[in-house]
Amino acid sequence: MTQFTVPGLTDQQAIKVADLLQKQLSTYNDLHLTLKHVHWNVVGPNFIGVHEMIDPQVELVRGYADEVAERIATLGGSPQGTPGSILKDRTWDDYSVGRDTVQAHLAALDLVYNGVIEDTRKGIAVTDKLDPVTQDILIGHSAELEKFQWFVRAHLENAGGQLSHEGSSSEQGAAKAVKQKS
Repeated sequence: MTQFTVPGLTDQQAIKVADLLQKQLSTYNDLHLTLKHVHWNVVGPNFIGVHEMIDPQVELVRGYADEVAERIATLGGSPQGTPGSILKDRTWDDYSVGRDTVQAHLAALDLVYNGVIEDTRKGIAVTDKLDPVTQDILIGHSAELEKFQWFVRAHLENAGGQLSHEGSSSEQGAAKAVKQKS
């Protein structure tokens, strides 16, 4: 950290927020790469719709990474956007589905979004009363991430509102569950 932060935050508070945001930066960098992987590897009926649906989300998540990195710098920190920093901060497994159907990828991607959104909401809770500016940034990100997850889930939902991969705890399990129900 540099020897300054934003007015109204102590150095210790700024460090806590910057550390939280560093993990968020790694999450967003990993997510946009995962989304591109899905974009390149999705096949089958509805390919083009899903292929094109993913690109705007990639751009949005890349923008989130930039916004978070700039907030870290504003707080006096040094954002780390390298592949090594993603691996260091990672608490999740690498995306595990290769070339596969639209349904398989969307079911796996739904689980990815569960983790990203849960972590973002934890960040919102941590920054409550600590740094409302950072909290506002994370709230905005969460709203859009939740909306995109809704888009994903709309492809996986039956008329009764149940997800085709309900109860799956792994990406491979979710992909397999939707194949069995097809």
